[in-house]
Amino acid sequence: MKFFKLLMIAISIVYFLPVIVAAALWVLGDHPASWRDATWSSAGILPPAKASPDAAIYIFSAKTGGFKGAVSSHSWIVTKAEGDQTYNRYDKVGWGSPIRRNGYPADAFWYSNPPQIIKKVEGAEAARLIPQVEKAIQGYPYSKPGGYQIFPGPNSNTFVAHVLRSVPDLGVVLPPDAVGRDYLPEGRFFAIDADHRDVHATLFGLAGISAGLRSGLEVHFLGLVAGLDIMRPGIKIPVFGRFGV
Repeated sequence: MKFFKLLMIAISIVYFLPVIVAAALWVLGDHPASWRDATWSSAGILPPAKASPDAAIYIFSAKTGGFKGAVSSHSWIVTKAEGDQTYNRYDKVGWGSPIRRNGYPADAFWYSNPPQIIKKVEGAEAARLIPQVEKAIQGYPYSKPGGYQIFPGPNSNTFVAHVLRSVPDLGVVLPPDAVGRDYLPEGRFFAIDADHRDVHATLFGLAGISAGLRSGLEVHFLGLVAGLDIMRPGIKIPVFGRFGV
């Protein structure tokens, strides 16, 4: 009984306290009244695609809209093959065709929230990885209309996380506020990244762990992530993200 009580206290401090703080900060902030009032134009982060002939891959993340934006983000993938004059953006969304190609500018605001680049690969390495990224996108098992569920998944972050696990040479995991990233496709309880350097165990994205060179040590609870990075020392705080090197 004492152990259960201590466990509940730990869960409340590690997971629920950040949610409460984030919700309070969200209420105090200024937000669009609806998606129609939000900004969806380019944030001016990326250079024009024609500015360089080099191939490039970008993984983006931005806070999502509505009250869920207090605790969660939306992620997407941008690629540019060598010599291309335009970027290709891939999102999974809950309306229309779930895997949307170029539905928005590559570096657009998301519900008026500015995006951030969480991974950039350029040049020969990007040229090598783009076919693998495209293959992973095409192989995503929830690519049909209706293959979307806000919580616990599969959602937009489930899609991008699937690509990152399938192409581990991209060398990044989604931030802790990417709710849905730990929902494993096809209802699996266990997965190993393609290079065997990260392992994942989950109960439909509701509770689980990830461990390895990229993930460090993570504990997931109700879509929230807490953990420690080992290779790049840092901590992962639910809702607020990663802090460290």
